Amino acid sequence: MGEGVALQEERAVERAEIERPEDMSQEQLARFLVDLVHRVMVHHTLWFREVEYQLGMPQALDILQIALTDAYNVQMRRFSKVFGFEMEKGIPKPLLEMPREKLIEVIDNLALNWLAVDGVWFQAVERTVGMFDAKRCNDTCWTRFSPFEAWSIKRLLGLPDQAGLEGLKKALRFRLYSRINVQTIIDESPNSIIFQMNDCRVQSARKSKGLEDYPCKSAGVVEYRTFASTIDSRIKTECIGCPPDEHPEEWWCAWRFYIPSDD
Repeated sequence: MGEGVALQEERAVERAEIERPEDMSQEQLARFLVDLVHRVMVHHTLWFREVEYQLGMPQALDILQIALTDAYNVQMRRFSKVFGFEMEKGIPKPLLEMPREKLIEVIDNLALNWLAVDGVWFQAVERTVGMFDAKRCNDTCWTRFSPFEAWSIKRLLGLPDQAGLEGLKKALRFRLYSRINVQTIIDESPNSIIFQMNDCRVQSARKSKGLEDYPCKSAGVVEYRTFASTIDSRIKTECIGCPPDEHPEEWWCAWRFYIPSDD
């Protein structure tokens, strides 16, 4: 019998002797805590998903505004007592005292983790049921995440309901993608802007491995359209090019956002 099997059996015996969390070792308690954090995150997400399903995205976001504010206050009040940190202006004080460079490093790594987990989900579905369903799940996910992210940024920056193209330009700079990829925003006319993704981490990685571009246009169309319309319902979105479309070396995808004139 190999060491791996023996270790599994030993851990099975240990688990069998556990009747309640207080029976756990320090390591087991730590794993239990991490598992609970994950459960809380998933439960929060399932609540939002069900409200969105029952009432629609606009009303779900209105309700999220209420739930998020109340939930944050409750959780931070408890955690500040447990971990012994002060709250200042609704923010954990250690974050306010953290060096700016470190705070930005944390932000960038959160964005990288987001992208990594997005890829993990895609690959998990692909390995289980195939590429078609993975792509279908991915595209549908963007129909919900993109307007949510736009809503979250509007809330963070205090943008008005009709933030216009200037509001959209600002919001695009606060997306998770903005911390990972290289992007350019060009003022095309008084009523239109062009957004270019000059370096895409996912596509560049594929290129370095000699792989073809990932055909992300179907996801991109819903992603950018719902993001822009959530920032301002008047904004229209046009795809200039996105894989599998051919594209120049200077960008992977490009999008035109415009507000139709009254003429």
